[in-house]
Amino acid sequence: MNRIFASIVFFISLMSWSQTIVINELDADSPSTDTAEFVELKSETPNFSTDGYILVFFNGSSSGGDSSYMVIDLDGYTTDNNGLLLIGSGGVSPFPQLLISENVIQNGADAVGLYLASINDFPEGTLATQTNLVDAMVYGTNDSDDTALLALMGETTQYNDNGTNANPKSIQRFVDNMDVESFSAATPTPRRENDGSGSDINPVTISVVETEYGEGDTFDITFTSETNVSSDLNFTISLDNFGFDTSDFTGNLSLIISTGSNSTSTTINLVDDTTDEGDEVLEVQFLDLVEPLVPSNNFVEVRVVDNDFTMAAWGTPVNPTTGIVQSTQPIGYYDSTDGLADTALRQALQDIISDPTTVRAQTYADVTDILKEADQNPLNSNQVWLVYSEEGRPKLDFQTSSDNTGKWNREHTFPRSRGGFFDIEDDEIADGIDIFWTTKADSLRHGNSDAHALRAADAAENSSRGNQHYGQYVGPTGTLGSFRGDVARSVLYMEIRYNGLEVVNGFPNTTGQLGDLATLLDWHRNDPPDDFEINRNNIVYNWQKNRNPFIDQPLMVEYIWGTNVGDTWDQSLSVDDNGLSEVIIYPNPTNGRVYFAGLKGDTKIEVFSIEGKLLKHYESIDDYVDLDLAKGLYILKLMNDNRSTSKKIILD
Repeated sequence: MNRIFASIVFFISLMSWSQTIVINELDADSPSTDTAEFVELKSETPNFSTDGYILVFFNGSSSGGDSSYMVIDLDGYTTDNNGLLLIGSGGVSPFPQLLISENVIQNGADAVGLYLASINDFPEGTLATQTNLVDAMVYGTNDSDDTALLALMGETTQYNDNGTNANPKSIQRFVDNMDVESFSAATPTPRRENDGSGSDINPVTISVVETEYGEGDTFDITFTSETNVSSDLNFTISLDNFGFDTSDFTGNLSLIISTGSNSTSTTINLVDDTTDEGDEVLEVQFLDLVEPLVPSNNFVEVRVVDNDFTMAAWGTPVNPTTGIVQSTQPIGYYDSTDGLADTALRQALQDIISDPTTVRAQTYADVTDILKEADQNPLNSNQVWLVYSEEGRPKLDFQTSSDNTGKWNREHTFPRSRGGFFDIEDDEIADGIDIFWTTKADSLRHGNSDAHALRAADAAENSSRGNQHYGQYVGPTGTLGSFRGDVARSVLYMEIRYNGLEVVNGFPNTTGQLGDLATLLDWHRNDPPDDFEINRNNIVYNWQKNRNPFIDQPLMVEYIWGTNVGDTWDQSLSVDDNGLSEVIIYPNPTNGRVYFAGLKGDTKIEVFSIEGKLLKHYESIDDYVDLDLAKGLYILKLMNDNRSTSKKIILD
């Protein structure tokens, strides 16, 4: 009987390590923002090479169809002294040996499979399979069993983590003293044995007091181990990250935590040079920690703000200037529109701005680079100007994760869901100005990345706007509305540029339509193009080889949608031949009194709110007027001999 019992135990033991490496722990939902999700592998022997292995994640939702959505190549990695390989996002501590992005492991019901295979064997959308499968886990967060996925993976049990934000849990593999394998949900134990056994590790934490310093500043970086070290710990770090290197700082990068202690620090002096390199980010990184010392965190970022930024000669949209930036439209660019009216005028204009022989479409990733140039803050070359919130934001603060606080992203003035635009895989590649798609009026998909209708925007405000029509959405409370004419001209451009789009009155629910036309016409009339918008038009033209005609020829809006529909258009109609465009208004901003220089003949003035409401009317003026109005942005409309021009002014 003893021989029989021993044989059974030996058989079970062999069964528990029938694979040389297994899935040991999974946390797909920790916390709710998924900044600390991970999967952990365990090998039968320590320091095991995972060359030839891949991890494949399968989507068990009805839309996912039990097919692959992510593959991780394990070539070049080894398990540690405990046989563990931790694969996770940057919020996991200890820091993963293999780093992945945040919020990429789906919550379930889903599956992960460990395969001896090539990543090329699992293109996105590959149905779950047992071919070359080494180990698998079907899991969820209290989801109903995905019986089809269980069958495809050859599993009989779906495991749930049963965790909460206050009490996160992971699905962990346990082996009892009979070498019987089981799984249960417990407090996560990344890079530590689930049952508390194994060799101890001693994680070392990087900390800084602030996450942002300026050129010329000095700061300390402190390194603290979880427990006191038993012998001198010598290690080196790096701060290099893209353009930031040893020319940008001085300080000791070779450090020691002395025997019996658990902390050391180094002082970094940031070089104050005279070069406008733009804001940079240094990255504190361990280079040579040796087990049992491991990183608790890593790649800790510290922003270095460049004080050598430049300022443009023109103003921001809330402190606008005119007459400084000149249009770069080619001579004769709009000549084919002269003498036309109504639909013929529309068609001629579309033939110019949608000409497939010259116009280019860039990728959606390229748009980020276009906006960094086109929407650059005139007051600080290291920032973009945010369209709705009317403020500068560092170019470095582009949103790259689910966290949108303090970030900026790309806002479609004509919302994607209303226009019917969509991404393709190639849109994720920023391949530069010289690589582009051929595009035409019927290329509606390219509206997704048309920079004339994309603006840098506060990410949270972009989310708040959603896909509301203009008129429903009027911008954040307390702002001046300096964006209104800009967005009006951008969405009117889209109607002409792409077949299938239309700006209409009201708030329609039909795909391809956006409202409200009457609101947008008022915004256009009361917020005319300024130097910021003209400069923007020039930059986008350099990339796309087409222009927004309603910035170059703002009066043309009236001939397509406004008071002159049906009248014959001529470019000379948009030219101020009475010198009104040369009138100088000062000071701007003002505390109430506004002076005029360059007036010729009798001139009338109307003062409008940014919403288009007439507030004051002056039949004749001399050198100045007193505007008895509250602080804010206003439009002054100057009229002389049936000609008019509009100028923005700010009351402080």
